[in-house]
Amino acid sequence: MEFYFPTEFGEQLAFVSAVTTTLIGLVVMFAPGLTLRFCGLQPLEGKVEGFAAVRSYGGLLFGFAASALLLAQPMVYLAFGAALAMSVFGRILSVMSDGGSSLRGILLLVVAAALASLPIAYVFGLT
Repeated sequence: MEFYFPTEFGEQLAFVSAVTTTLIGLVVMFAPGLTLRFCGLQPLEGKVEGFAAVRSYGGLLFGFAASALLLAQPMVYLAFGAALAMSVFGRILSVMSDGGSSLRGILLLVVAAALASLPIAYVFGLT
């Protein structure tokens, strides 16, 4: 089995989005404390449920992005992009209703929007 790298520019952008999300998922899964500090959060003293939740979220990111890389099908990229777009929607809701308009929150919103837009643009032929 050989490594597949796309030849179309649009699919290459979707591929880069999936690779980036895979790496983010690995960091989130294997460094939950660092992730929580970066997001301005901290678990309660003596409670490990926060770390478990963050690790499972990292596993979800890693698994979905890795599936998109391995399958390399437009509908998988669409599902991947739609899932990331819903996380962008959640961040927008947070900015509007929770007052989450900090510099860190806006930066994460922009990164998530960029990662979501690349596979969606590829599927709809915009790149």
